[in-house]
Amino acid sequence: MQRPFRIGQIVPSSNTTMETEIPAMLLARQQIRPERFTFHSSRMRMKKVVKEELAAMDGESDRCAVELSDARVDVLGYACLVAIMAMGHGYHRVSEKRLQAHTATNGADAPVITSAGALVDALTVIGARRIVVVAPYMKPLTELVVDYIRNEGFEVVDYRALEIPDNLDVGRHDPARLPEIVAQMDTRDVDAIVLSACVQMPSLPAIAKVEAQTGKPVITAAVATTYAILKSLDLEPVVPGAGALLSGAY
Repeated sequence: MQRPFRIGQIVPSSNTTMETEIPAMLLARQQIRPERFTFHSSRMRMKKVVKEELAAMDGESDRCAVELSDARVDVLGYACLVAIMAMGHGYHRVSEKRLQAHTATNGADAPVITSAGALVDALTVIGARRIVVVAPYMKPLTELVVDYIRNEGFEVVDYRALEIPDNLDVGRHDPARLPEIVAQMDTRDVDAIVLSACVQMPSLPAIAKVEAQTGKPVITAAVATTYAILKSLDLEPVVPGAGALLSGAY
């Protein structure tokens, strides 16, 4: 019998959602596919979602990658989209390459996925060009995220910054509020909805409702990261109840 795939997660110290939603999706997949997963985390200090703390936190990601490679994980997911996007255009490629090099140097070469890169790739996979974005960050950070996504070739038609500065409070945001937030946006001519541009803001329970409400595919940072994890392991990217990207259509 094959051993379970070991999923490594590089997590902000105040994040309470990455280790909830991504395991929830992969455990739901276990109900319909034979592969099994275990989950292993290493944390970087961060409490307030401000640029200075995000930059300091990103510096700790190298240590986390080495720690997780000690456990011989099969893939690493970096769980802070805004930390990557706040470091400048295209930084997810720099981060992924650097962190993977650390795992290789440690004798445990493993692919590294950033939620930032996963979101950009997921939008490409579904063929989206025009999108709307919901983010929990303060407006200046949200604008950085929107600018990063635009630089990757997407048209962000509309966005909402929920302006929640404390990362614990981001994790407490009720996903049941998301359909109403999206209802206030003009989604008629968009190709997709980014329901949560943040792996800390819970969104999984709202995905099906927003897809039904808008008739558009819904992607979140956590869903995109899960898709990228499965693809990196050469596993079928299918998860029940996690929206269009993980429906098996892609």
